[in-house]
Formats: sequence, structure tokens, C-alpha cells
Amino acid sequence: MSAEGFWGAGESSAKVVRELKNFKSVVEPWETAAKKYQELAELAALLKDSDRELISDITRNIDTLAAELDRLEFKTVFSGELDSHNAILSINAGAGGTESCDWVGMLLRMYTRFAHTRGYNVKTLDVLFGEEAGIKNVTLLIEGEYAYGYLKAERGVHRLVRISPFDANKRRHTSFASVDTIPEVSEDTDMVLEEKDLKIDVYRSKGAGGQSVNTTDSAVRVTHLPTGLVAQCQNERSQYQNKQTALKILKARLYTLERQKKEEELFKQYGAQKKKIEWGSQIRSYVLHPYNMVKDHRTGLETGDTAKVLDGGILEFIEAYLKKVTRNQSTESR
Repeated sequence: MSAEGFWGAGESSAKVVRELKNFKSVVEPWETAAKKYQELAELAALLKDSDRELISDITRNIDTLAAELDRLEFKTVFSGELDSHNAILSINAGAGGTESCDWVGMLLRMYTRFAHTRGYNVKTLDVLFGEEAGIKNVTLLIEGEYAYGYLKAERGVHRLVRISPFDANKRRHTSFASVDTIPEVSEDTDMVLEEKDLKIDVYRSKGAGGQSVNTTDSAVRVTHLPTGLVAQCQNERSQYQNKQTALKILKARLYTLERQKKEEELFKQYGAQKKKIEWGSQIRSYVLHPYNMVKDHRTGLETGDTAKVLDGGILEFIEAYLKKVTRNQSTESR
């Protein structure tokens, strides 16, 4: 960074600054913890049995340091190359019409609240509302430190069981929605999109109705012809911005697809099987009737505080899953 002409290098200099920020976020907390430990060790060496107040003070500081070390140790689960990136999260309604669309709206609120509690910025890139209520599908850009590292744990099918507010007979209904998370890929990636491989459609943006309808033909849908992957955006201020955002999403999905292909090939070589996320295999169930329970089927973790979970309190589930994956990987490597 001290080299001549560094700050005039545009995007390349910005990349180095981002890398430095990421390195510092890993190294500096450990250095601070090590320094704190050394100070406590030196104090403990001077202790006498009569120093009750000092013993109490050191004990409190040890507890604080232990909690900080637990937090830092958890960050080691973010060993993936893209874990520190922003996340592009999509929620899609399953079969069930209005019920599933309403469930997507509930999940949208849950993830938005979770992101805000972590200090993340949430931006809606694309949304398609249901005919009667709720949302058919929505795509969010969630910006923040390790946003993808956390939210990759949410990829899969989410199941809701409740008394339907849309059923006059008050019957119990089961709804499904799928969540997909991919990392935002930086502009300096080597991936190049060829114009001949792209089909770009411009269409009229749609809002929830009334005054919220955007009546301009600014929404953009980009289809990658060789793979059939589609990305779209309608919430930017201009058609150009919508196109650029859609291309960014498409590039991220293509990048993720290529990584998945390489991982599957690697698993084949070693005779292992990679568990795929299928539409019928829910990762978590949210039961609101006849009892209250949220259960993660991958870890077995469950809670009866459904209101807290649906209000964004999903960190416990995410951490349990990431720790389990890390333990499994460690066992397999041995």
C-alpha cells in the first residue's frame, strides 16, 4: 500500500484494502486476546489469598476473555474462500398457493430481522408478489462481514405447519418454501460473460398494487443460454442499473455452479457422496399448531420459542449447523 501509484490503481487498490481489512479482522482480535491473557497471568502470579477483591476482578476478566475466545474460535468455521463475502439470498414459494406465498413473506421478515441484528445492510433486488397475498419469490443482497458464511447454513427447504389464516374452516395447513444462498462475486473475478451466451429481456416492473406499482419498463431478466440460469432485477432506479445487478447475480450463480461441479467431481474421486438439497427434504420445520416448536432436522436442535425464531433469532441454529459441518470435515480429514 506504500508503493508509488498504489492509490491511483482504482479497483486493484480497493481489492488490497478489502483484503487488509479481512486480515485485520482475523489477526487483531487474537492479538488482543493474547495480550489480555498475558496481563491476567501476570496479575494471577502476584495474588495472595487475602486479595479477595482482586481475585473477584480477575475471575470476571477470565470469564469475559473465555467468552471472547469462544466467539473467536467459532469464526474458524468460516474457512471457505467466499465465506467473508456478501450474500445473495433467494426465497421461493413451494406448492400451496397463497399459503406458501405468505410463508415466503414470513421468512423474508425473519432473515431481514436477523441481518439487521448483525448490523448487515439488506437490499431487495427482485420481488414477485402473490396474486392474493404474500410473495412468490424474492431476492435479497445482504451486505456485511461473513454474511455468506452465516447464511449458507440456511440453504434448503423450510416447512411451516399452522392453522391457516386464509382458511375459513380453520384447518391446519403445511407450507413449503425453498431458500438459496450464493456469495456475491467481486467484479475482479476471472469469469467473463459472453454477449452471445446471454438473452436479455426488458419487462414492466410489478409492485404490490396501488401506488406502489412501478409502471416503467425498467425490469431486466438475463438468461444464460448454455446453462439456462436466470437472474433478474427490478428494484434499481434505472434499466441500466437493473441490468448490471442482474448480471452480477448471474455471474455469482455461474461461479457457484462451477464450484459445485468441481466439488462433486472431487467427491466422486474419493468415493464420497455429497448430500444434495432436494425440494422434498426440509432442513427445518416451524410448527405453530397444535404446539410451538422449531426443529432443525440436520442437527436435532429445537426450541419452543417460535416467536423469537420468526423474529430473526436463528443464530443458534446457524451456529449449531456450522459447528456440526466443521466437526464432520475434521473427522473425515483424519
